[in-house]
Amino acid sequence: MKIKSINPATGEINETYLLHTLPIVNDIINSVDLAQKEWVATSFIERSMLMRNAAKLLRKQKPTLAQLITHEMGKVIRESEAEVEKSALVCDYYADNAKAFLSDEVINSDAKSSFVAFEPLGVILAVMPWNFPFWQVFRFAAPALMAGNAAVLKHASNVPGCSVAIEKIFTDSGFPENLFRSLLIPASEVENIIGNKIIKAVILTGSESAGRHVAKAAGKHLKKTVLELGGSDPFIVFKDADLNKCSEVAVMARMINTGQSCIAAKRFIVVEEIADEFIKLVSQKMSELQSEGPMDPRSDFGPLARPDLLIELQSQIDRSVKMGAKIELGGNPMKRDGFYFEPTIMSKVTEDMPVFTEETFGPVMAIVVVENEEKAIELANKSNFGLGASIWTQDRDKGIRLARKIEAGAVFINGLVKSDPRLPFGGIKNSGYGRELSNYGIKEFVNIKTIWVG
Repeated sequence: MKIKSINPATGEINETYLLHTLPIVNDIINSVDLAQKEWVATSFIERSMLMRNAAKLLRKQKPTLAQLITHEMGKVIRESEAEVEKSALVCDYYADNAKAFLSDEVINSDAKSSFVAFEPLGVILAVMPWNFPFWQVFRFAAPALMAGNAAVLKHASNVPGCSVAIEKIFTDSGFPENLFRSLLIPASEVENIIGNKIIKAVILTGSESAGRHVAKAAGKHLKKTVLELGGSDPFIVFKDADLNKCSEVAVMARMINTGQSCIAAKRFIVVEEIADEFIKLVSQKMSELQSEGPMDPRSDFGPLARPDLLIELQSQIDRSVKMGAKIELGGNPMKRDGFYFEPTIMSKVTEDMPVFTEETFGPVMAIVVVENEEKAIELANKSNFGLGASIWTQDRDKGIRLARKIEAGAVFINGLVKSDPRLPFGGIKNSGYGRELSNYGIKEFVNIKTIWVG
C-alpha cells in the first residue's frame, strides 16, 4: 500500500511513499530497542554534542526543509523557515540544560542519605500532527533523547516526507542508527504499536478524538501517556487595552499557520465599551492580508492543509450564521486552485454557536461582546478546552489576578500565546494532560526513582 503527499496549494501529488508492512514495523521497533539499550550508557556530554549537531544541520538545511514543509501542508515559506529555526533552538536548549535538569536531587529524610534519580523509560512512541510537522516532533524528541530514551514516530499521513526527513536529520547528525525511526503506517495501526511490549510510553499531539483513542489503548496496557489536544483559546480584551497593539496581535494570533494551530486565539471576548473600535481595527488589518502562494515570501497566509478542513470550517460558519452571527469579513472558500479560505471575521457571536463551542481550525475570528470582566472570565472558562489564553489590559495587577482565574495551561498577558522551550506547555480539560518543554517536559518520560540509603 502507498500514501500520497499532496500539495494543498495546487492539489498536485508531491510524492508517493510505500507504507511499512507489519514485519518491517516489528523489525524497526526491535532495532530501536537495541539502539536504546546502548544509548542509555552514553554521557550527557556525548548526547549534547550530537543534539547540537542536529541543530546545526537543521539550520544548514533550512531552505530545503522549509520548502518540504510548505509543499506538504501549505504553510507560507517564511513560517516554515521559522519552524525549522525553532526546532534547532529546542535542540540547543536541551543540549545545554538536560544534564542539570536530570541531575540527582538530594532530599533529606530518615535515611543516612536519600536522593531522586531520573532514568529513561526506553522506547517512546510519538504520534504527531501535520500543522507543525517539524516543531511538534523536535519539542518531544530533543528532551526524550537527551534523557536517554529512543523514539519511533508515527507522523500524520499527509506529511510523510517530513517524517522521513526528520529521521534522516538524527542519523546524519551522528546519533546511533535506529535510535529515532519513522513508521509509515496508517492511524489504524497505532493501537497495535502501543500494545508492543517494547513501547514504554506514548505522546500524542492531535485531536480530542485521537487523544481519547490513544489514551484508551495505552490505559489497556498501563502505559504512560502525554496528550496535547485541541484548543479554543480565549483572547480577552478589556477597555484599558492598547487597542492598536492588541488588534495587531489579534490578527497574528488568529492567522499564524492560516489559523491551523491548537494554541491559536479562536474566541475573541471583548468588552462592549471598545468592541466597535476593536472590530474596525481587526477588520482593516485582516482585509490587508495577502496570499500570492505559500512559496511567495510576501504571502501572509496559505491554503488549509486538506479539503475536508475547508468543508468543516464552512459548516461551522454557516451553522453559526443561521443562529444569528454576522459576517464582517470573508466567510467563503476562495475561488482559486488549492484549499484556500478567506480571512473571516464574525461578530454577534453567542456562547451556543459552533464557532464558539467547537474548535475552528482555519482563518476565522469569532468575536463575542460582553458587559464586564466577570462575564469575560465566565465565557473564557465556558469551554471544554483549556490550552492557552490571552488577556489584554494595561493594569498589570488586574491581568495577573484574572490570569489566575482562567482555566488553561498557559495565560499570556498582553502577548501572543506560544510555546517556548524554557516554559512548560500543555493543557487541562479536553486539551489533554502532561507537559512538554522546560524541566517539566523532560521529566515526563523518565522513571523518577527514589534511592534510600540506611
